[in-house]
Amino acid sequence: MRCLLFPGQGVQRKGMGAELFARFPEATALADEVLGYSVEELCVRDPERRLRDTRYAQPAVFFVNALMGLSEIGHDYYAGHSLGEYNALVAGGVLELADALRLVRRRAELMSEITGGGMSAVQGVPVAFVRRALIETGLTGVFVANLNADTQTTIAGDRTEVAVAAKAIALLPGARVVPINVSGPFHTPLMAPAEARFREVLAEFDFRPAITPVVSSVTGALFDGPDLLARQLSSPVEWVRTVTTLRAAGLTDFDEVHGRTLSSLVHKIA
Repeated sequence: MRCLLFPGQGVQRKGMGAELFARFPEATALADEVLGYSVEELCVRDPERRLRDTRYAQPAVFFVNALMGLSEIGHDYYAGHSLGEYNALVAGGVLELADALRLVRRRAELMSEITGGGMSAVQGVPVAFVRRALIETGLTGVFVANLNADTQTTIAGDRTEVAVAAKAIALLPGARVVPINVSGPFHTPLMAPAEARFREVLAEFDFRPAITPVVSSVTGALFDGPDLLARQLSSPVEWVRTVTTLRAAGLTDFDEVHGRTLSSLVHKIA
């Protein structure tokens, strides 16, 4: 059995999707209408260097993921990491492309309004060690935000406290801590105001039962409704649980659009 994976924010780069927009002119025109600007210009040339801005990076990544996914067939399950879950929901028949793009645009706007945060990737140590280090530092504004692999996690929260926590975690044997260039405390309780506002947005959209199963990166279980997309803003990305669920369902082959980020993580999960 095969699963198609969709990555989230972080894979954006100037020039992405350059070969796709002419192949899918109707979808590209629809995206331009929904977003109010040329998605091709943003992705291919990025003249105003907006791809570093969450408000533009998320719709851009989502749409390029979507175009790449149009050529993929024959998958038994779909899953996406954070933002990529919207692509999985489109592929699984839960959301229309236009509605998903509208949701992603609004999601990005609300997330970008929560500032003063920071994130750092932690490699080389289990999440239990990271959590223990956070407890021992006594910091209350730092959280585990992504559980990406057995020894690869992300911390996020108040920018100053994340810097302090990163120094403490870096002292652990085998640990490597790398700052991530974002300004928001994504996937932490500090995103609660954005979650509350996004919940109101989600209420305006229709979600259909999945034609092909989608596993949520919030719970690591089958997607069961839009509440999960609201919770996603302030809850950690449970990628280890997601992959564990997929394997338990009999998935043995993992394909990925837009790079190999998630595929490489799959191999790092026991």
